[in-house]
Amino acid sequence: MSAAASTPIHLHGLTLGYDRHPAVHHLDGTIRAGDLLALAGPNGAGKSTLLKGLTGEIPVLDGRIERPDDIAYLPQVDAIDRSFPVSVMDLAAMGLWRRLGPWRALRRTAPAVREALATVGLSGFEARPIGTLSGGQFRRALFARLILQDCRTILLDEPFTGIDARTTDDLLGLVRRWHEEGRTVVAALHDFAQIRTHFPTTLLLAREPVAWGPTARVLTQDNLARARSLSEAWDEDAPICDGARHAHPRAEAGPPDHAHSHGHDHEHDHGHSHGHAHVHPHAHGREDAA
Repeated sequence: MSAAASTPIHLHGLTLGYDRHPAVHHLDGTIRAGDLLALAGPNGAGKSTLLKGLTGEIPVLDGRIERPDDIAYLPQVDAIDRSFPVSVMDLAAMGLWRRLGPWRALRRTAPAVREALATVGLSGFEARPIGTLSGGQFRRALFARLILQDCRTILLDEPFTGIDARTTDDLLGLVRRWHEEGRTVVAALHDFAQIRTHFPTTLLLAREPVAWGPTARVLTQDNLARARSLSEAWDEDAPICDGARHAHPRAEAGPPDHAHSHGHDHEHDHGHSHGHAHVHPHAHGREDAA
């Protein structure tokens, strides 16, 4: 992977959801260029929805996103059909399609693909059908595909769930390398210990932002309790609300330009600093699995 400079992602009053039912709402702020950001929150908090919104996979219900064109996205593994008859080599090579097109002869790209597979510890697995791989091996193959995509922004949805500790450590090492290269990495994660150890910045979601800033100041007991409370109070059938009426005040420009800081992360005063997340008059939304 070549070194590359990232560009920031700006969120302006962003509301995302399904069938006009918001799953994440009124999110303002900036994911800084080169950020290593964890998305944390209870199940159903909107983490997967936000990642899908950043890729353009689901429509924006309100507000807008300013994002770069070159985004690599790893969805939850459960969403990937492993029964498709494709080899490890072919799966990894799909990462080259954006730059080379689907009809580029594989023999011309084989050295790059083999190098990516070696980077993730899959040398010798090139001809194996993906359906024969263990969970950890399959995750390594997907990371090889990300390497070959060579994007400056990388979005990961629960990338380490259900895999062994050695694979997790190896793939976290690759994430650190991307970060050192100046790439922006955003990962939805459920393991708070993992977040505290490896991710310097965290956005805590509960359908709305609870806190956004340095991880140690975001993952406090008060903020985590607030996130659980907001998720439990969510009305699955509520319609989209008036963004102009309920939008939070914006923070003044400055690094990082995160607009919400409802917990104890005051170091980067991102707007509200009330000690608790603001509760909207009516909670909304529907989230898929995250």
